[in-house]
Amino acid sequence: MNRMSTPLDLDQIKLALSSLTHWRFEDDKLLMDIKLKNFSEALSLLVKVGIEAEKLNHHPEIYNIYNKVTLKLTTHDAGNKVTQKDIVLARAIENLVL
Repeated sequence: MNRMSTPLDLDQIKLALSSLTHWRFEDDKLLMDIKLKNFSEALSLLVKVGIEAEKLNHHPEIYNIYNKVTLKLTTHDAGNKVTQKDIVLARAIENLVL
């Protein structure tokens, strides 16, 4: 398993979260909930997230109800644990919403 796919320990996750203001750690996943103005903005964000995910070859679980979006990050290859891949994608996504 390469370094990017090695599960992070809780201290590493907490350190990463200290600079990720929209994310939290819950049930072995990074989660982000965001409320946008309307469905069109939510859909626009999801398209941007999809483009970033493709660039990084790492894909979030995506949930969308009207103007609300929930994203969940975990690395399936690492036993559904949080890895550096998730941190990198979380940072990229956070840059889209700031």
